Amino acid sequence: MGSPALLTQPRRIAPATENFRSPDVEDVIDRAQRNLLDQQMSDGHWVGELQGDTILESEYILLMAFLGRENDERIRLAANYLLQHQQDEGGWSNYPDGPPDISVSVKAYFALKIAGHTSDEPLMQRAANVIRSIGGAEATNSFTRYYLALLGQFPWSNCPTVPPEMVLLPRWFYVNIYAMSAWSRTIFVPLSIVSAKKPVSDLPESMNIRELFLEPADKLRSPCEPKGFLSWTNFFLRIDGMMKFCERWNLLPFRRWAVRKALRWMKEHSENSDGIGAIFPPMVYHLIVLHTLGVDENDPEYVSAMKQIDDLIIREDDTVRLQPCLSPVWDTALTTIALADSGISGESLSLSNAIEWLLAREIRQPGDWSRTNPNLEPGGWCFEYNNAFYPDTDDTSMVLIAIAHAKRNTDHECRGPIYRALQWLVGMQNRDGGWAAFDRNIDRQLLEKVPFADHNAMLDPSCPDITARVLESLGHYGYRPGQKPVTRALAFLMKTQKPDGSWKGRWGVNYVYGTWQVLVGLQGIGFDMNHDSVKRAVSWLKSVQNSDAGWGESCRSYDDPSFAGKGPSTASQTAWALLGLLAAGEVTSSAVKMGVEYLTRTQNEQGGWDEAPFTGTGFPKVFYLKYHMYPQYFPLMALARFQREMQFVA
Repeated sequence: MGSPALLTQPRRIAPATENFRSPDVEDVIDRAQRNLLDQQMSDGHWVGELQGDTILESEYILLMAFLGRENDERIRLAANYLLQHQQDEGGWSNYPDGPPDISVSVKAYFALKIAGHTSDEPLMQRAANVIRSIGGAEATNSFTRYYLALLGQFPWSNCPTVPPEMVLLPRWFYVNIYAMSAWSRTIFVPLSIVSAKKPVSDLPESMNIRELFLEPADKLRSPCEPKGFLSWTNFFLRIDGMMKFCERWNLLPFRRWAVRKALRWMKEHSENSDGIGAIFPPMVYHLIVLHTLGVDENDPEYVSAMKQIDDLIIREDDTVRLQPCLSPVWDTALTTIALADSGISGESLSLSNAIEWLLAREIRQPGDWSRTNPNLEPGGWCFEYNNAFYPDTDDTSMVLIAIAHAKRNTDHECRGPIYRALQWLVGMQNRDGGWAAFDRNIDRQLLEKVPFADHNAMLDPSCPDITARVLESLGHYGYRPGQKPVTRALAFLMKTQKPDGSWKGRWGVNYVYGTWQVLVGLQGIGFDMNHDSVKRAVSWLKSVQNSDAGWGESCRSYDDPSFAGKGPSTASQTAWALLGLLAAGEVTSSAVKMGVEYLTRTQNEQGGWDEAPFTGTGFPKVFYLKYHMYPQYFPLMALARFQREMQFVA
């Protein structure tokens, strides 16, 4: 609920010149402002729903079954949500209108059986037929196999081993937990304890999913597909086999020590955070570990771990759905930028409270990133409410941009956080000149060959979208071409531009996202916007504009680059394209004029925009996101900047 005191009167942007005047733009901006101001929390922040695919609801049901809570009412409600998202042919996808995904579908089917549905129901028969047609339950990824093993449907011997001894390996060792991405680290440390203990919760016969396997579930099979004769994949499969042999014959003298150290790591990383990593998967494995070790449900650690998952639940009508995490810092920074761009003063109560809320969430303690930056002073922001070990460069950059757009960068209370964040960002630059999300130089591709790395996110390499966003933030504080961090980053961006002029997006879908952000980042540091790389990017954006004047791109472009820039128009992706074109000086182009007209005619009565597709990215090819506030603040940002730029057109 927004507080009435926060609903400050929006200041109107000066009208556009006669070159292009849409009588609707100003009213659209006013309605969009009011819509956002109405959603501001009483303490000054914003947070919208963050939606993922149905693996969240499925895994929640599977977790509750493992914990012995099959009769919990929320299982039925989560199952209702799964039924709402079943595709007509019977499967489930990892993004709207996508093809059926084997792991998503198997988990949904299994969850529905736990909720009381039977295999002879038509909806279950359709699902089973689809699952068998795309490989059967044995074709699922490793994370799905672990759930099947936990609930007695698949032998642990066929799952990839995640040895807890990993936590004992020093950082100089090529394969160690700090050489993998932050999110993988938070998952695999607790999962390693589960892998060592191999717990099984037996379910009633009525809940088994034997019918989904093309061959008997207990048939001996490789944890992943071997590659050729001599390959790193095969090497790691041999290591996996050796670990299984040693476990069978109790030949692991450091196992107890490793488990104890992994437990300490989990406990430490739960402090000052909304769960380990503040994301759903490690929260789930934390609970599984506690249950496996026999920790009482009334134990404070158990209660806290369960609450962290409960806090992700949204109940609506007769359904329950879960968020993968919460996004308050991200949403607050972006909303602040949009409102400031559209004329709300940074001194207004609404934006003053927002800036104060953001400043209070600066992270001042060392985190996992300190392992490779021991002399770098902490200073930055995370994505969630509390995630002290994992500030990220993307949110840190966005907060710095928000402070600058609100014109609060010279305030006394902002100077310290700004200075520390700038130093932290520069210190987090990778050896290739780019920036990643959470760490430096997490790019050892050999780790992608381990059997449990099939979630397509074992590493955290530099990516164009984050690199450009860091440049944009640095540009607000005086960084320009010729300075070493900027020069190195520019070289990375020039190297990663695609032949057609686009850039790939890591954290948003996809080439539209990456290209927008690079153009804005280049403008932010004073790059020559007449450069050939900019012209090629502009040409590409114009070439993928839809016939309805908007822009859209499906998650399918991650699997098949020929779908880059192709998809039904969405408000957020149209706004990104417009922001990129405006940064390149295209304010008077027909593409921009038509894109603005698309946004003005598609605004809904509430002042936002409706958007069904997922335009956010978690793990490319595996997990996608729908940020419910994207079609609220990004269109406002684009329209406001258009109005501002039109003031300078002769």
